[in-house]
Amino acid sequence: MIMSAAPHIADLHGLIRVHGARENNLRDVSVEIPKRRLTVFTGVSGSGKSSLVFDTIAAESQRLINETYSAFVQGFMPAQARPEVDVLEGLTTAIIVDQQRMGADPRSTVGTATDANAMLRVLFSRLGQPHIGPPGAYAFNVPSVRASGAITVERGAKKAVKATFTRTGGMCPRCEGRGTVSDIDLTQLYDADKSLNEGALTIPGFTAGGWNHRLYASSGFYDPDRPIRAFTTTELHDFLHREPTRMKIEGINMTYEGLVPRVRKSMLAKDPEAMQPHIREFVERAVTFTACPECHGTRLSEAARSSTIGGVSIADACALQISDLAQWVGGLTEPSVAPLLTALRHTLDSFVEIGLGYLSLDRSSGTLSGGEAQRVKMIRQLGSSLTDVTYVFDEPTTGLHPHDIQRMNDLLMRLRDKGNTVLVVEHKPEVIRIADHIIDLGPGAGTAGGTVCFEGTVAGLRASDTVTGRHLEDRAALKERVRTPSGTLEIRGADAHNLRDVDVDIPLGVLTVVTGVAGSGKSSLVHGSLPPRSGAAGEGVVSIDQSPIRGSRRSNPATYTGLLEPVRKAFAKANGVKPALFSANSEGACPNCNGAGVIYTDLGMMRGVSTTCEECEGKRYQAAVLEYHLGGRDISQVLAMPVAEARTFFGGDGEAPLPAAHRILDRLAAVGLGYLTLGQPLTTLSGGERQRLKLATHMGDKGGVYVLDEPTAGLHLADVEQLLGLLDHLVDSGKSVIVVEHHQAVMAHADWIIDLGPGAGHDGGRIVFEGTPAELVAARSTLTGEHLAAYVGA
Repeated sequence: MIMSAAPHIADLHGLIRVHGARENNLRDVSVEIPKRRLTVFTGVSGSGKSSLVFDTIAAESQRLINETYSAFVQGFMPAQARPEVDVLEGLTTAIIVDQQRMGADPRSTVGTATDANAMLRVLFSRLGQPHIGPPGAYAFNVPSVRASGAITVERGAKKAVKATFTRTGGMCPRCEGRGTVSDIDLTQLYDADKSLNEGALTIPGFTAGGWNHRLYASSGFYDPDRPIRAFTTTELHDFLHREPTRMKIEGINMTYEGLVPRVRKSMLAKDPEAMQPHIREFVERAVTFTACPECHGTRLSEAARSSTIGGVSIADACALQISDLAQWVGGLTEPSVAPLLTALRHTLDSFVEIGLGYLSLDRSSGTLSGGEAQRVKMIRQLGSSLTDVTYVFDEPTTGLHPHDIQRMNDLLMRLRDKGNTVLVVEHKPEVIRIADHIIDLGPGAGTAGGTVCFEGTVAGLRASDTVTGRHLEDRAALKERVRTPSGTLEIRGADAHNLRDVDVDIPLGVLTVVTGVAGSGKSSLVHGSLPPRSGAAGEGVVSIDQSPIRGSRRSNPATYTGLLEPVRKAFAKANGVKPALFSANSEGACPNCNGAGVIYTDLGMMRGVSTTCEECEGKRYQAAVLEYHLGGRDISQVLAMPVAEARTFFGGDGEAPLPAAHRILDRLAAVGLGYLTLGQPLTTLSGGERQRLKLATHMGDKGGVYVLDEPTAGLHLADVEQLLGLLDHLVDSGKSVIVVEHHQAVMAHADWIIDLGPGAGHDGGRIVFEGTPAELVAARSTLTGEHLAAYVGA
């Protein structure tokens, strides 16, 4: 039943009207969203919020925009299916500002992801001394020299071609604008104490007897029975670096080249996500990256670094903390570039206002967290002249301290006040309270969700009996008794990133929360300073963060947790066939999509697009494999089950009792992932979901120190209580739990709090409080203490 506190709006031009939406788990959802207003979509994880906002409204807007291009342009673009919806009216151009991490291309930085770098290049091309050329001369993405033409010169009977070169760009020629150079650790390629015939090569695919091994052993450039350590200088050069040479090996024409260039071409040039796991592990071991010795990591040529404004080069400017760079730009008063300085100051001030003043423009965009990446994307929109567009945000407060959430609210309202429609998927009460309109989905997750439970105002939501309404004013109380530590984990002289020679003792055997404003040094302390082994018994430190899970697009919760292994064996035993048939990465794979379920189109610099395989209809398996059943289901139907349904299916009273699978499913449910389907690609999971999935795989470990990074990310208010119970369970089972977190409920529930600050970047990096939550509230000496005191009503 839909509860509504919103008056009927007759003006359809002022509405986005959705009727009969059925994407994913949506059940014929119909809503009317007011334009030029701030609408917040709430509901438990998996209730259908993203299906409605991103997969229906935003997806259809983008599809219709693509159809406005010429037929020629559309021929280069993959066809996008219309979302499962009966009616969509009143759409405007949708701009998605999500938490997808930015590309890891080393030439992509915070500066290039916004207009800041482009404006700085123009500034230096106008004011820099010595003057070295146009803006491109300061760009590390433009080669330093290029051939500008060819001139044929005749000298008697001879002709010579002369190429003239002009300096056009600022790219460092040594690292080609990457800032780092790669090197191969030779000890990972071979065992120098062995000969080739004794199996010296340790590269995957180069084992004795294979063609790669036979090529090197039979080349004739060195003795395959002599240890590599005994090779002469010439022999070692031929072994490692010889240029391509054609030769016959066992009567077959082959090309021989040194081991190093062969490894570079065959392995390092490939997309890591497309590599088999054992190849990727080898590459990660064998390749090292160091700062370019020529440009010192700046990515810029010597000429670009030599041009300065008041003694500051463009490399120096990009390395400054953005808040400091804003002050430097503010001190420039050259009238000839006044409009440029105004625009640049506005952009830099936006970074500071949005809570990213601690970044630098030369920071690689691939190192940003999901929340930081989303806020960087917002910078472009804040200065945009576009109006009457639809902005779509996915939990924009992720990674923000309570002190910073008000800044984000101000920015969302500013976008709305420019005449735009702002749609926000969010769990934080602070954001829900500023909404003009609220749409609450649920009541549960997965198949238990997909309906609209409430539409209306904040007051109406608060008075409703929905899950969100009941938990909107939830407050966790301070612990009456805290646990006694069983030991300490000492950190001494920590100076990673902005940390200032920090000494701190982290208690073991308790729940410790590390907090502080964004950029204060929390992650640097916890992830960059903890030793790999710790504790009285040598317990291992297990870091469970939100980073993407290594693996290809084929990976899913079933493969990642090991759940698929007992399931495959059970299918094989029940049907008298091989287990390999039930692997979409092996014999059972659909031949058309190779078991991926989708055909992926790589669009180069644009985001790639996946389309469902027409042959297997996304089921990933050959039709013959789907003839085999277990408990009345085929393997694709099992992988389509949510975790909660699979627990029943594989439970003691289920259709296919399987204890090994049931234990794993219990852990997935315990971390709040009961709504995930077993076969959902890992690439589609949010950062919070990835972290909880990693946590589920470690829950059976004995002892250890667990480090969690904002485990409340993506959690509904009602799920936070379950998370607190899970953290207690981990500690009570003998684990030490260290949590980097901003949520006040987790802070209140801690046994010990370490607060960093007082500010961000070089204004942070210090311990500003250590003690119990009650002591922090009583002291009110930090921003965190003030917000926690307000939260608990002290």
